[in-house]
Amino acid sequence: MKIGFVVNDVATEKPVYTTTRLALAATQAGHEVHLFGTGDFAYEPDGSLSVLAHGTDKNHRSLERYLEAVQDEANAIQTRVDDFDVVMLRNDPADDTADRPWAPTAGVSFGQLIAAAGVLVVNDPHTLANALSKAYFQHFPEIVRPTTLISRDEELISDFVDEMGGKAVLKPLQGSGGSGVFLVDRKESPNLSQIVEAIARDGYVVAQEYLPEAKNGDVRMFLMNGRPLQVDGEYAAFRRRSSSDDVRSNMSAGGKAEKVKVTDEMLELVEAVRPKLLADGMFLVGLDIVGDKLMEVNVFSPGGLGSCQSLYGVDFAPAIIEDLERKVSVRRHYKGQMVNANLATI
Repeated sequence: MKIGFVVNDVATEKPVYTTTRLALAATQAGHEVHLFGTGDFAYEPDGSLSVLAHGTDKNHRSLERYLEAVQDEANAIQTRVDDFDVVMLRNDPADDTADRPWAPTAGVSFGQLIAAAGVLVVNDPHTLANALSKAYFQHFPEIVRPTTLISRDEELISDFVDEMGGKAVLKPLQGSGGSGVFLVDRKESPNLSQIVEAIARDGYVVAQEYLPEAKNGDVRMFLMNGRPLQVDGEYAAFRRRSSSDDVRSNMSAGGKAEKVKVTDEMLELVEAVRPKLLADGMFLVGLDIVGDKLMEVNVFSPGGLGSCQSLYGVDFAPAIIEDLERKVSVRRHYKGQMVNANLATI
């Protein structure tokens, strides 16, 4: 199998990233693996699509040595994209918004062209185009979502905070990794105007009810094909707990990973969101859960497989690669009769 992983920029990838773990697992399974950035594509005059693909044909055991070889420009080759069996979109659009405004939509746009060329693309790029903002989250069942307002109007937001008892979480509609997330508490701080102004400067403001359970952090749970990712009886899930009083528990914002017991409430939440994830062709996603509520659905580049492996002693990456192998086999049997979104989650 020839598999490609789309990242923001190959040069800025790190060994600890989940994408690096997936790429190494695929390489160790005997597949031809390449990484390419959102700026590495070329649409040729003849209508074909090519890409500057970064890879290595050497067998590496460590993530560090593997990525070092992949990032060596001497190992990069220009190759046709339709030669690939699978392309996995793993770039995070939010990371490029400020410095590379052309890049956030590039992965999705080229992903659609790759799928049109007959390559399996996960997650499905046509639906990912609708998930470029947190508004996508509002399409999931209301029962699993915290009460939410999306607006740029300070008066509406102020009234919402009051309705929530004077305490709410404010964050930008675009973004990830805990960037620009604020906990507003009328009793402790009156600076709502400044917070709204700061967030609204770059777009819409998402105001959500504050869940008391958030003081214990949130739970990142991986789903594959709409079901919890589980290997050797262990779930790929962990609690992210803030190392301070910061409302953010994201690992990139200083959160710490801890083991977590997957509860019946969490599994019921998964049942509620599964139909949409399957219909949207979302092969691998990360759910962020607080209590019995879903805070976010990460469909672009959910991270944390390394934390799961460290906590439970289980490497979850090979199971993901094996499922992609199965999908490629199914596609060969059906010879183009299945649309990309269906094949992505079959």
